Amino acid sequence: MASILAKKQKKKENYTLKELKSLGSDLLSSRAHINNLPLLLSFISPDSPPQFVVESLLSLQSFFTPLLPQLPSSSSSPASSTKRPRSDEQDDDDSSNEVNGDPEVVFKAWLRSKFDEFVKVLLDVLVSQQSEDALRGIVLGTLMEFVKLLNAGRFHSSIYNRILNAIIHSAVDVDMFLDILDSKYFKYIDVRYFTYISMEKFVKTLEASAVSADKTVMENSETENESKDSLELSIRRIYQVLSRTPPPHKQAEKSDLEMWSGSDESSSSEKPKDKKKKSKKDQDSNLLSPTTISKRMKLKFTKAWISFLRLPLPLDVYKEVLASIHQTVIPHLSNPAMLCDFLTKSYDIGGVVSVMALSSLFILMTEHGLEYPNFYEKLYALLVPSVFVAKHRARFLQLLDACLRSSLLPAYLAASFAKKLSRLSLSVPPSGSLVITALIYNLLRRHPTINHLVHQEPVDNANEANSEAEEDNESSRPKTNKKLGMDYFNNQETDLKKTGAMRSSLWEIDTLRHHYCPPVSRFVSSLETDLTIRAKTTEMKIEDFSSGSYATIFGDEIRRRVKQVPLAFYKAVPTSLFEDSDFPGWTFTIPQEEGKC
Repeated sequence: MASILAKKQKKKENYTLKELKSLGSDLLSSRAHINNLPLLLSFISPDSPPQFVVESLLSLQSFFTPLLPQLPSSSSSPASSTKRPRSDEQDDDDSSNEVNGDPEVVFKAWLRSKFDEFVKVLLDVLVSQQSEDALRGIVLGTLMEFVKLLNAGRFHSSIYNRILNAIIHSAVDVDMFLDILDSKYFKYIDVRYFTYISMEKFVKTLEASAVSADKTVMENSETENESKDSLELSIRRIYQVLSRTPPPHKQAEKSDLEMWSGSDESSSSEKPKDKKKKSKKDQDSNLLSPTTISKRMKLKFTKAWISFLRLPLPLDVYKEVLASIHQTVIPHLSNPAMLCDFLTKSYDIGGVVSVMALSSLFILMTEHGLEYPNFYEKLYALLVPSVFVAKHRARFLQLLDACLRSSLLPAYLAASFAKKLSRLSLSVPPSGSLVITALIYNLLRRHPTINHLVHQEPVDNANEANSEAEEDNESSRPKTNKKLGMDYFNNQETDLKKTGAMRSSLWEIDTLRHHYCPPVSRFVSSLETDLTIRAKTTEMKIEDFSSGSYATIFGDEIRRRVKQVPLAFYKAVPTSLFEDSDFPGWTFTIPQEEGKC
């Protein structure tokens, strides 16, 4: 028989598709053609033609599917597989020898080894760069069927873990795999559940490998760079899987509790002796209420994300996480306060990262009771000209307005923010000046105690304090006189109590009356109303201005109806650029050509 198999294997390249179908039909018809099994397995490889791979795959899938409940739990040698009943039942030597020689047990153990080989070659084809997308879809569907059927109707987490592991470490783009999982399988609650578990395992393995790599590649810089690139690639793949996996639902309904492993096909192929176990399993699953299932899903979701955020994330992944974490992660965590360390460290970094971390940190502070010391000092430090042209400026400016909304804020803090913003209005684009004006308008309306900043006469003595913070330091401050026109506000001061904003004025806003951009100069006039009368005024919506740019300003201007249009028209040709009284001697002459006026 071995010689026959060897002859067939030698002629493998000469097989046609029709002959391959005949091999599969013979294998399904009788156990006498079992030698066709290794031959069909040999056709499932990345080097084989796709039609040969599909034909062999379908034949082997049809052969293994009804046998899956009868196979041993794992591939093992016949001797080891037959030792289990001997130790359990404690038979004598004669009976154990009979069991050891049971051909049915040996045959099933051999089938299990071939099934494991089948799964292995399918994974190779799945992540091979030579495979076509259509073939990858068929292979992935076959593997997911085995996940459903192999464990007697229960989800086979081991094979699913191997699938995700192969996808994460593959050299091909994972988006195609994730599209299939998202469209067909992520709707099942058990698939999502074991996805969270697998991601947590991968992260722990990645952390251990990263630590060991740091200890072993200190001398070789090339090896260190390769390990770093491999680590970053794995982190990106894990993030792609986590971001595409749907989060747990807040209120689980019947449609949300549908399970991939709970199909009728798997239960129909069970052996009679497993019915007792199955009934007990169903009884246990019935005891789990939707609330309990939701809690377990949230717990696994939380563990997966918290473990992932401990990794050394690449900068682009770091920014993507911060940009979406307040919408996709925080609402679904079992305890959102567990993110406080990650978010506070991000907020302390400064720059764009701090701006992006503000949204999630604000949610933890307002909804989950997080206490963050020096929050407003950090927020004050983020007010720089570059933030008004940043990509995420709209969300930041809206959060800035929300953070300054409370009427319980000290007057010196509101004054410092108002003065800082007004100083920035002189150096930002016109769209930034518009949103700054709206922010100051809301600050003056919410905090009547700082309305004197709109117009404040200069004070001769510096020891006439107007703020709560400066009263404590009044005795230690030398008594000096300031010249008229000097601004008491210190723009470089980081301590909000010492900025001197309460003794300053918003003279920068008055400067905006003469801004070169007409919408800015027109909008400043809104501050001329008496904002202390709250009944006659309403707050401005920052979202109407936060996304502004030169393009939006230009678009608004060309749609605006103008009654009087200024024209650059002169009845006589001018002979000077400026008036002689202002700039004597600054004249120019226009050369007159003959025949031209």
